[in-house]
Amino acid sequence: MIGHGFMGAAHSVGWRQAPAAFDLPLAPQMSVLVGRDADKTASAARKWGWAETSTDWRAVIERDDIDLVDIVTPGESHAEIAIAALAAGKHVLCEKPLANSVAEAEAMAQAAAEAAERGVRAMVGFTYRRVPAVTLMRDMIAAGRIGSIRQVRASYRQDWLADAESPMTWRLDKDRAGSGALGDIGAHAIDMAQFVTGQDVTSVSGVLETLVKERPLMGESVGLGGTAGAGRGRVTVDDVAIFTGRLDSGALASFEATRFATGRKNALDIEISGDAGALHWNLEDMNVLEFYDATADTATQGFTRVLVTEPEHPYLSGWWPSGHMLGYEHGFSHQVKDLVEAVASGTDPHPGFAEGLLVQRVLDAVARSAAGGSAWTDV
Repeated sequence: MIGHGFMGAAHSVGWRQAPAAFDLPLAPQMSVLVGRDADKTASAARKWGWAETSTDWRAVIERDDIDLVDIVTPGESHAEIAIAALAAGKHVLCEKPLANSVAEAEAMAQAAAEAAERGVRAMVGFTYRRVPAVTLMRDMIAAGRIGSIRQVRASYRQDWLADAESPMTWRLDKDRAGSGALGDIGAHAIDMAQFVTGQDVTSVSGVLETLVKERPLMGESVGLGGTAGAGRGRVTVDDVAIFTGRLDSGALASFEATRFATGRKNALDIEISGDAGALHWNLEDMNVLEFYDATADTATQGFTRVLVTEPEHPYLSGWWPSGHMLGYEHGFSHQVKDLVEAVASGTDPHPGFAEGLLVQRVLDAVARSAAGGSAWTDV
């Protein structure tokens, strides 16, 4: 695994737990953790169970004993590392968004397509697809339970930047992160909408806003957008993204991504309205899927609260007895399960880099629309 920190911890839990929860056809071995700071990388490796460490990712991907590379670095390095790893014959798992630009994502998707011809697989880490309730939503829509889709509402709201004096981080620097709320969390809303509906976003109209233009420079943030001797750095990404989209079928979709939604800690929310019903899910109540059957008796009609903890629900057979909840970390185990099974069977995992590129193109279209006065912009 190249990179660590918050997302590295989540991925590490996935690699550790998946072999215990599921009967995997291959046995993952957590061999090497790579980071820029030797001491911090060694500490993370001890905490999360990696056998050894390195500060040279190029040397690691050339090793014969490494079969798969997991990339959890900031977006600025995704393309370089992923393309090099695929060229070296390594399977790749890369965190979302796939890249910082469409050009980088196109190069990664091309590299993945060429690698697939050699039996090398690539996946992008849109982990929320693998929350059992979300996968169940996808399955129910595909089975026609809500009929033809008319409207999609998707939002991802957080408040961790609501304090204007919160310090600069790499996520607020466009050169490193690519974009702000749009790419960081809006990418999840876009991918989820496309995943559960089975449709692509074809055009968008949006606005982007940076609410706090400067933030304090502290610790590792001193190199982010500041000048010598200055105490504040310039925020170069969006804080809020709000946009409308149109799907393949012509259905309308509304999207919001913000890190200024005071009181909302991690509210990824999606509702799909069809001519025969509706489905709703929110990450802050992640084990529950709400289903409205428009064909039911009007005397008892209403949203039904489905507790997605039964063995017949997606992924649940590997976990706890009925009614016992799953958490944020379980999606990463499900990601490992699906990736390892795809590698073992010689099939392409989903979402692949081509699907990551589709999301990148939507992000780019939103940015172009916002720059052009919110004009409708083709993806």
